[in-house]
Amino acid sequence: MKFISFQEQKSPEIGIIHRNQPYRLSALMPGVPHDMTEFLALGQPAMDQARAALQRVESGDCPPEALLAQDIRILAPVPMPTSCRDGYAFRQHVAAARRNRGVDMIPEFDQYPIFYFTNHRSIQGPGPIRCMPDHFKQLDFELEVAVVIGKAGRNIRAADADQYIAGYTIMNDMSARTLQMEEMLLNLGPAKGKDFSTVIGPWLVTPDELEPYRCAPPAGHTGSAFRLDMVCRVNGVEVSRGNMGDMDWTFAEIIERCAYGVDLAPGDVIGSGTVGTGCFLELNGTGKRLNPEGFTPQWLQEGDQVELEVTGLGLLRNHIEREGDDFSILDLKKR
Repeated sequence: MKFISFQEQKSPEIGIIHRNQPYRLSALMPGVPHDMTEFLALGQPAMDQARAALQRVESGDCPPEALLAQDIRILAPVPMPTSCRDGYAFRQHVAAARRNRGVDMIPEFDQYPIFYFTNHRSIQGPGPIRCMPDHFKQLDFELEVAVVIGKAGRNIRAADADQYIAGYTIMNDMSARTLQMEEMLLNLGPAKGKDFSTVIGPWLVTPDELEPYRCAPPAGHTGSAFRLDMVCRVNGVEVSRGNMGDMDWTFAEIIERCAYGVDLAPGDVIGSGTVGTGCFLELNGTGKRLNPEGFTPQWLQEGDQVELEVTGLGLLRNHIEREGDDFSILDLKKR
């Protein structure tokens, strides 16, 4: 199944997708929560009811008000997640970024999966990304996939972790690199370089939808893996291409680490980290390393349209806007 969250009037609602057409879940399941996190908290019984509702849509047996108008606003599939973590699962990205900085690959990458917390109050879906002046100083996309947790758990083992995944979605972990590099000189972060926007969407896709793309996890690793092409285009021009099947750490293993001594909750979002070639920071570093004199770096600019497309997960489209405020925190340095 594919779910969306949308806004037609004041409050968000949940939709279900059939042949790329959205249907109002509350018209198919009277009394269903309008909030995705509350819906996920109902667990497998609610998912089973949603599947039965989808079958009625597929058979042509659904109320007229179930079909949504075309002018709805698509939100993040989980508009207000309970938390948001981002992993670091693609070795190709980590190795390239370190090589571009002239440092060796860090051996600890292959020993355990890591993650950081980002601002779950800045999650957004398709549409405008509003940026302050400092964000435009090396503004970057990051091409990722994320999972949404579907049931509560604690001290989850990797062998069991896939059953805690409600679904998959595309993630764009937006990054303001100048702010990020400034604060990380103090060995803390990322924080202000990341917390203004993290984009997920357009759909939340249940794991069964991805079965045709299943592949083996890396040797010695545990958990589900899928061969999903991942592409980023800026203003219609492809700038990045990778594959989710190249994750060196599985989501199951990332979840195991996230849940160690900690309660995970329905609605928690966990990102994969950036796929190889999946951001301008890596691409620019590689271009400059291979062509020091002739390479021109690229960053996102006001007015750019950013599209992330992943096989089976849809297409996530955003455009970059400037906030009407010229305040700069980079100008506040004391000396």
